[in-house]
Amino acid sequence: MFAPDIDANRKRLTEEIKGKSVLVIGGAGTIGSSFIRAILPFRPGALTVVDINENGLTELTRDLRSTSGGYVPPEYVTYPMNFNDAVFEKMFRAHGGFDIVANFSAHKHVRSEKDVYSVEALLENNVLRARKLLTLLEEFPPRHYFCVSTDKAANPVNIMGGSKKIMEDMIMAYSDRFPVTTARFANVAFSNGSLPDGWMQRIERRQPLSAPNDVTRYFVSPEESGEICMLACMLGKSGEIYFPKLGKEQVKTFSAIATDLLTAMGYRAVECGSEQEAIDMAAQLDEGDKRYPVYYSGSNTTGEKPYEEFFTDDETTDMKRHQALGVVTGVQPRPMAEIDTLFTQLTEAFARPSVTKAEIVAIMKEFLHNFEHEEKGLNLDSKM
Repeated sequence: MFAPDIDANRKRLTEEIKGKSVLVIGGAGTIGSSFIRAILPFRPGALTVVDINENGLTELTRDLRSTSGGYVPPEYVTYPMNFNDAVFEKMFRAHGGFDIVANFSAHKHVRSEKDVYSVEALLENNVLRARKLLTLLEEFPPRHYFCVSTDKAANPVNIMGGSKKIMEDMIMAYSDRFPVTTARFANVAFSNGSLPDGWMQRIERRQPLSAPNDVTRYFVSPEESGEICMLACMLGKSGEIYFPKLGKEQVKTFSAIATDLLTAMGYRAVECGSEQEAIDMAAQLDEGDKRYPVYYSGSNTTGEKPYEEFFTDDETTDMKRHQALGVVTGVQPRPMAEIDTLFTQLTEAFARPSVTKAEIVAIMKEFLHNFEHEEKGLNLDSKM
């Protein structure tokens, strides 16, 4: 999808990446590792990858070094560490900063929202701790700073999306101190923890598939996700938000995607009336049976947005700059004092043992005036 934009900007991409030092945080994940694969053909001079997933870093290295015709910089090192740990700051200072910093460390799933404890962990990672990195970058300004957002940050209805919108507002407040960009994009097909990735694991175990039949989504491939981030990081002006140009003809319900996947794998989806019926049918099927039990139902859990959108009515967009990418431009940064007030409110709230999820939502709503969170009392962990 993005090959024409890469070709049209190849000279500029080479200028921005070749010989530069790059730090990728969360680089073992689907999007972070795809970003790495997207930039390597432009031959950065040094690559440092940080992730808490030690096994993921090991596999990343084995894959990069085993790829025919691939390029790995002479200075390449992976660190299994948290970007908020003291040892990370030691490492960062020893390097004297980096030319390009891309942060993919995030709670990315709607299901991360359960109770006040899961909400605190989510906001700590996506917002509160992320500011410590921005403070460090003020001291060592990079040529490019990028962090990944989500389509769910546009008119957010769940805490994950709300946290990403706060993250957007937070980095924009630093946009006059060093270049910052971000990207909202569709679901990444078969990314770690995604519903399609879960379906593949269910099929491997001969377990039934489950999906909502009233939730529509756009999808990009893992490769495309890395390309979106590379283009936004290297080509975007400070304070801009990139997103893919995807039309209504490219949107499908999760249930339709599940059925198409089964068909492509030689199975015939058989809709069941309940989770238990689907489980029982799966247990009774013979090895060669091509029928496959599925359970499709309406969404009834907290925070599930029925459709995707990449920008809001009050945001200005540039649809002509790139062939396959749109850009939210002219974002007015929130005053740093408003960011400080929010952080004080969240920090003080989490310090109280009796704080509730509803109180955290209220604080977020006060900061995000378009945050339409609705508590339904159920989360995705209660479903198959």
